[in-house]
Amino acid sequence: MVWKTALRALASLVAVAVAVGLAIAPQPSAQTPAASARHPKLVLAVQPTSTPEQLSADAKELREFLSQRLHREVEIVFPMTYAGVVEALRFGHAQAAFMSAWPAQLAVKHARAEVALAEVREVVIGQEKKAETYYFSYWVVAKDSPVQRLEQLRGKRAVFPSPLSTSGYVAPLARLVELGLVPQQAGKEADPKAFFGDVRFAGGYAQGWEALKARQADVAIIAGDVSETLYRDVLAGTRVIEQQGPIPSHAVLFARDLDQAAKTQLRDALLDLGQPQHRGLMRKLVSGIFVGFKATTAEQHLAALDKFLAQTQLAFVERLH
Repeated sequence: MVWKTALRALASLVAVAVAVGLAIAPQPSAQTPAASARHPKLVLAVQPTSTPEQLSADAKELREFLSQRLHREVEIVFPMTYAGVVEALRFGHAQAAFMSAWPAQLAVKHARAEVALAEVREVVIGQEKKAETYYFSYWVVAKDSPVQRLEQLRGKRAVFPSPLSTSGYVAPLARLVELGLVPQQAGKEADPKAFFGDVRFAGGYAQGWEALKARQADVAIIAGDVSETLYRDVLAGTRVIEQQGPIPSHAVLFARDLDQAAKTQLRDALLDLGQPQHRGLMRKLVSGIFVGFKATTAEQHLAALDKFLAQTQLAFVERLH
């Protein structure tokens, strides 16, 4: 009986000690493993626009802003290629991403990602500056060119900014197909060389403008989402002979396995970036003409791009440099 009584007393002392220990033990904070388990790190991928070193430095304030709003650690990563962003969403290495329209369409198709937000940007449509989630691009010729319509450029020299540009190549090529100037063949990419005598990619809109000024091309492309200075400069020195659009702006995508609560929190935090005091966080990192975000879906935001791709049958081929 004595040993049973002693065991009961020992058990009581252990229970009391455990209770006291729990009472005085520090509670888990946002930085403790327990909190991390409840709120795992959220990784946001951004398609490449500069060197990783510069992007990482520019992302610091945005990362801190989102971490504070979401009450979890946020990491912003910069895959070296557009395809890397799509793959990060596809294989769960990132839970969200900032992407331009064509890579976003690929992420929806191959990673089953969700388009959640469209970027509202300061763009110029015609001669008017607007805040929109879309814009247009324009075929331009020199002011003294005798050309009045695209049809008159058969066999002439065309310069495009990039084969990966939605506004500078995909949409203009779709317009050529739509006008019957470039044939549409099932299973084959539309080829602007079927109409133009010479096709070159200058590397950007400014370079295309320089080629046109230097008489190295007969027609070039300008888009309403470039810097307003460049846009106004090009339009002042050229004539617009054709346009295409609407062309969708950049988008925010969520990975398919991101839970609904996290989607809602992240969406709300990103919408807050549209407040004037926060816009600089995005302008520094992703887009210098950022105004805010607007809730959308892939069907709403990418419908025009889907049409362009159906007309041209273009495949996204990324070249590593």
